[in-house]
Amino acid sequence: MRIGVAGVGRIGTMHATNLATLDEVDEVLLFDPVPGRAAQASAALPGTRSVDDLDALLTASDGILLATPTTTHPALLREAIAAGVPTLCEKPIASHEGEMRALVDDVEASGVEVLVGFQRRFDPAVSELHRRIRAGDVGDVYLVRALGNDAQPPDFSYLPHSGGIFRDLLIHDLDAVPWLVGEPVVEVYASGSVLVDQAFAEADDVDNAVVLLKFAGGAHAVLAGGRHDPLGYDHRIEVMGSRDSLTVGLDPRTPLTSLEPDGPKVAADAYPGFPERFHRAYLNEMAVFTQVVAGRVANPSPARESLISLRLAEACEQSRRSGAPVRVTTEVVA
Repeated sequence: MRIGVAGVGRIGTMHATNLATLDEVDEVLLFDPVPGRAAQASAALPGTRSVDDLDALLTASDGILLATPTTTHPALLREAIAAGVPTLCEKPIASHEGEMRALVDDVEASGVEVLVGFQRRFDPAVSELHRRIRAGDVGDVYLVRALGNDAQPPDFSYLPHSGGIFRDLLIHDLDAVPWLVGEPVVEVYASGSVLVDQAFAEADDVDNAVVLLKFAGGAHAVLAGGRHDPLGYDHRIEVMGSRDSLTVGLDPRTPLTSLEPDGPKVAADAYPGFPERFHRAYLNEMAVFTQVVAGRVANPSPARESLISLRLAEACEQSRRSGAPVRVTTEVVA
């Protein structure tokens, strides 16, 4: 099959590279709205070729991947579903909840498969955690703790367009944790501070944040995220239940030092960033996408479920600014 990639920045190039390694993919087609950019990327990526416009990409592709800026997602996604082409769209598919709801309705009315690129759903360890919770191995979930720290802050020019720490950094956990627990969130409280660089305050954002989620059944989740960890990129999820306690993201490359005599120390090859930490997840995401395009597996990250994380991100921002908890209504995810 042929898979098209729209947008050949860092994420798009990574996805194209991974797609080109799959046996199911005969060719990867590249398009970018910046003239010459796709041809330049194709020259450096074996198994790819560039096309001149989106129409050519849609016509020649069995499925496409949208890795363009968030503001372009709604228009491009509507073109893709109008052409009947299965699509994997990077998160979020729209910037605001109202816009996203209208887009989700259009996606579902089209009958075209649209996956949202929350790569943690495709991470083998996170998928196994989801399976064990659903199988009852954990028992009743008491508490979930998630931590996500960037090794280095993003480019400061990106901040005014990032959507803020909850829509950009923590939105992955706002998707993954409700998906793991399998219950609706009923209340959100969030707090944040500027501790890394004043540039975040100038962008009306924070660089460290903590979120408390309360689920309908009474369990809680504590999510923490930060823009700077001098030891490396760190993402972990812990689930404590009535039968077992499980974690993902704790391995020899985790940037954490134990002060216990026999505890783990920080390795020299601690994860430098999210592409390295989630390399297996990104590879698996592309493999699953090709299976969805071929009609062999069900969509594991449908557009409607992505409404939950955006709704929670907006509630987090509201809570941070008001200093008060926010009552929410979210759907149950599988």
